[in-house]
Amino acid sequence: MDSVKANYRCVVEQVLRDYADFLGNDEMVQVEHIFDRERDRYLLVETGWNDGDRVYGTLLHIDIIGDRLWVQQDRTEEGVVGELMDAGINRDCIVLGFQPLEKPQKKELLFH
Repeated sequence: MDSVKANYRCVVEQVLRDYADFLGNDEMVQVEHIFDRERDRYLLVETGWNDGDRVYGTLLHIDIIGDRLWVQQDRTEEGVVGELMDAGINRDCIVLGFQPLEKPQKKELLFH
């Protein structure tokens, strides 16, 4: 289990870094990745100002719980599940935490 979690950590951290690099920063809005390796919580957060309006929010939040990756928040256009699967994570090990468990997981998760 420890080697599985270590692999999950590496994959999740790289995916969040890639998203942060893709989104970039500007003078007013910064994209930050937050890695809590002790509790296995990983976030991508944006903070700043845009035309006088406060910008703050979690773009991505992924937890490692047991032997699964729990996507708690995903505000990306394409969804992070495909990136995780492309990096070698089995779709059976990914849970969409923002969707009720009694419902089938989203179609793109099941049929990617």
